[in-house]
Amino acid sequence: MAKVLEGPGMGLLSKWGMAVPRHVVITAADQLMPLAHVNPWLREAKLVVKAHEAIGSRMKQGLVKVGLDLSEAQKTAEEILAREINGIAISQVILSEMIPHEKEYYMAVKSTAEGAEMMLGPGGIDVESHWDQIGAVAIPIGTTPDGDQLENLARESGFPISEVSRVADFALKLYECYDREDGTYMEINPLVLRDADKEWIALDAVTMVDGDARFRHPDWNFSFASEFGRPYTPSEQAIMEIDSRIKGSVKFIEIPGGDTALLPAGGGASVYYADAVLALGGKIANYAEYSGDPPDWAVEALTERICALKGIKRIIVGGAIANFTNVKKTFAGIIAGFRKAKAEAKMKDVAIWVRRGGPYENEGLAAMKALQHEGFNVHVYDRYTPLTDIVDHALRGGEK
Repeated sequence: MAKVLEGPGMGLLSKWGMAVPRHVVITAADQLMPLAHVNPWLREAKLVVKAHEAIGSRMKQGLVKVGLDLSEAQKTAEEILAREINGIAISQVILSEMIPHEKEYYMAVKSTAEGAEMMLGPGGIDVESHWDQIGAVAIPIGTTPDGDQLENLARESGFPISEVSRVADFALKLYECYDREDGTYMEINPLVLRDADKEWIALDAVTMVDGDARFRHPDWNFSFASEFGRPYTPSEQAIMEIDSRIKGSVKFIEIPGGDTALLPAGGGASVYYADAVLALGGKIANYAEYSGDPPDWAVEALTERICALKGIKRIIVGGAIANFTNVKKTFAGIIAGFRKAKAEAKMKDVAIWVRRGGPYENEGLAAMKALQHEGFNVHVYDRYTPLTDIVDHALRGGEK
C-alpha cells in the first residue's frame, strides 16, 4: 500500500470525472507570484493554504488556513514551510480555491477481504466523533455497486433527498477510480455542494494505492508519500523503483542515528531482527527485506544502499529457513554489493553477521564465508544457530 499526497490524489479524482478545486503545489513561497500570472484564479479567488504532507489533523495543528487573498496566502505559505511537526520539516504547500458551501459530507471506498466497502455520511474534521452516522455497503469481489444500491446508501446516510441520485453518481465515479487505479483506500472529506452552482466538489482527498501496480499506470507521474511523514530519500526511492518492476520484493527505509544495519530475508525476519536489536540496547539504522526470490542484481542494489548508511558498525544478514528463495543466488547479489562497497571504502570497521537456511544454503554460506579471505570481517552461521544468538553475537562482538 502506498500513500498519494492530496494534490496528485485530487488529480486522480478529476481524471475519473469528479470535480475538485483548482489548486497548485509549491515548495517555496516565492513560487506563488509567478504562478498567479498564469493562473488568474489565484488573484481572484479566496484561497485555502495547507501543508502538503502525509500528516494527519492538519487543521488542528495549524497547518491549514482559509479565506486568504494572494498576499496573505504567500505569507501563510512561507510560515507553514518554516515549520516542523514532530521533527518533520514541511517541504510543500498546496493552495486551492476556497469553495463556499453549507454542509460537509464524507465519502470513501476501502478494500476488504471480501471485495470493497463504500461509506457515506456526515463529514468534516471531527468525522470520527459521529462515526455511528456513517453508512456502508459491501461490494463483493467481481461486482460493482449499482445506482439503486448507492442511492439507498446516500438516502440513509443523511444526504439531501433531492441529491441522492447525483451523490450516487459521484460515488460510482469514486468506486471506478478506486477500481481502475488499483486503489486500496480512497476518501473524500469533505465532499460539499458548491453554493454557486450546486455542483458536488471533493475538497480533500486521502488516497492509497497498490504501489506495486505502478507499472500498469504510465501516467502516475507522482512520487508516493512516505508512511511516516518525511519525504522518501533518494536511496529509498531507488529501491522502490526496483521493487516495482521485479519478481519478488526488495524494501528499504533509512532510520538516521542507528549503528546496526539490517539485511533480512522476509518481512517476518525484518521485524524480528529489529525487535531483537532494540531489546539488547542497539539502534537500528534501517528497515529492509528481500523476499520472493528476487533477482540477484536487485539484492545487490539493496546491499549497496545498506552499506552506504552512515555510522553503522555491523550488518546482520539473513533470516529463517527459506522455502523457495535461492540462498546461493541472493547471497551472490549481497556479496557483489559488499565487494562494491568495500572498493568504495564504505565497509571499514563494519562487521557482517550471517545466518540463513534454505535451497542451496551450503553453497551460499560457503561463498559468504569465503569473503574472509578478501579481508571482510564476516561471521557465518547455518540454520542450526538460533536467530536470537546471531543478534546477541553481533551486538556483543562474538560468542560468549
